[in-house]
Amino acid sequence: MVKIKTMGVQKNIKQLQEQVNILSGALTRVLKDLDAIKILAQGTLTSFQLHIGQEEWDKLVEELKDLEKRDVEQ
Repeated sequence: MVKIKTMGVQKNIKQLQEQVNILSGALTRVLKDLDAIKILAQGTLTSFQLHIGQEEWDKLVEELKDLEKRDVEQ
């Protein structure tokens, strides 16, 4: 009886280890995808900044800060 329970516990542990490995792989892929998106977004913002010029960029940043401040206050 004890041997059967031990085999069942070992089977459950193995299944849990497999599930953890699957989740770990999925999490790794998601983090890599997120990093790629971050790099793309940074490049896009840099390109936009160069396109509109530093003066316009600074104005835009200030406008966004003001909008965020108003949202926080509400």
